Amino acid sequence: MSLCVIAAGGTFDKHYDEIAGKLGFGTSVLPKVIAQSRISQPVRLEELPLLDSLDMQEADRLRILKACRRAPEQHIVVIHGTDTMPETAQVLGLAGLAKTIVITGAMVPYEIADSDALFNFGMAFGIAQTLPAGVHVVMSGQVFDWNNVKKDQSVGVFRPLKA
Repeated sequence: MSLCVIAAGGTFDKHYDEIAGKLGFGTSVLPKVIAQSRISQPVRLEELPLLDSLDMQEADRLRILKACRRAPEQHIVVIHGTDTMPETAQVLGLAGLAKTIVITGAMVPYEIADSDALFNFGMAFGIAQTLPAGVHVVMSGQVFDWNNVKKDQSVGVFRPLKA
């Protein structure tokens, strides 16, 4: 079984610029993450323009959908910013693709100590291989269906819309 990882940006992929004192995008950290994870099966990485999810427009979500649609793999992990992850999950879920698509991200960039990125990536990678076709959000050890997830901005965690 092969799996596609689509890098779309978000905090997961941000780098700290010591001179400017800001987080921003450079080259994706996903090749390093995949190597560090010691995955023993074929993985294809597709890098889209890396964006903060707050900067994503409908065209950006449609670009992610198009990448999922054209992927020959049936199992896909999308790395995405957390702020608008549910909106992208909705676009993908409503498309009804016959693929298992798991969206994940990080609250702390991969390159910063105590990041949740590697854990979330590993969990998403495993879940993408076990769940049936559909769209799911995986964050902080939890799995949500695309139409039952929201980010609670006040505490920085994901919760179901309904119990």
